[in-house]
Amino acid sequence: MPRNIRIAVDAMGGDYAPEEVVKGALMAVNEQQVEVLLVGPPPILNQELTKHNYNHPNLRCIEANQIISDNEHPALALRNKPDASVVVAAKLVKKGEADAMVSAGSTGALTASALQYIGPLEGIYRPVIAGGFVGFAPHTLILDMGANVDCKPSQLLNFAILGHVYARKYYDIPNPTIALLSVGAEKGKGNEVVQQSYELLERSGLNFIGNVEGNDIPLGSANVIVCDGFVGNILVKFCESLGAAIINWLHQTLKNEVSPERIEQVASELRDLTNKAELAGGGPLLGIEGVAVISHGRSRAPEIARAINEAKRAVEIDFVGEVRSELARVRQTLHLSD
Repeated sequence: MPRNIRIAVDAMGGDYAPEEVVKGALMAVNEQQVEVLLVGPPPILNQELTKHNYNHPNLRCIEANQIISDNEHPALALRNKPDASVVVAAKLVKKGEADAMVSAGSTGALTASALQYIGPLEGIYRPVIAGGFVGFAPHTLILDMGANVDCKPSQLLNFAILGHVYARKYYDIPNPTIALLSVGAEKGKGNEVVQQSYELLERSGLNFIGNVEGNDIPLGSANVIVCDGFVGNILVKFCESLGAAIINWLHQTLKNEVSPERIEQVASELRDLTNKAELAGGGPLLGIEGVAVISHGRSRAPEIARAINEAKRAVEIDFVGEVRSELARVRQTLHLSD
């Protein structure tokens, strides 16, 4: 019988760790055919598991006695805390003791751990965070969403390749459209990096449709929208806060005209449409030689369970192998060296 896919979960990462992370791991083991390795201090993990009177052969605890917080410098933290939960999870993937890892903790610490212990794919210098974030455009993803704030044209080309594979495998789009986020639709618009990236993408063999503007994103004008992580992260956070602001406005404006139940129903729908990234549970860190899923820091148990399922799916569809093949094809088309 084939064994279950093994997911190492950073039990100490996230705003509500370890309680919600442990509960999410239990949900995943109960609902999915997956093995979870909870990584963290054993006394703390055992205390949480005891609360649920839980003992399951598909859930094991792996010792890690240090924690990296959001306010620590990732590279320095990795040197000073080699026994941190996120580091141990990455080492499990590197050693083949886990097929993938999940963390809702520091994005920088996860990225640094993945780079150091799992390693980048050939031709990729920095991993990328990708995903959909606007429910109005369910088949549109943006990358980078925050891992890389200063980018070269070659990196934006890599983002496009990674997004192409993501859209094919996760959205089932055979030939996804690729666009650059810019300040105008015309070819010459944008800063120097965007203009140089345009030239590369035109010759890449990808289904590149040119530039799109910010107002095109919720309209689903492209399946993959490429930008640097500085812009991408601002977009995601702005969308989330705009939804929250509109929900507050609805409550204040309509409280004397519409039933509270109806207001809450509309608010819930709007929350889903403007906060897709958080509701999805998490998305894979693209461009590494393994599967690492980043979950939102505010994730509760259901989001953690979904992130574990996302990691499981990435292993099942051989996402890393697909990316490796597409990178090689585009490099050959453009006659690029590594």
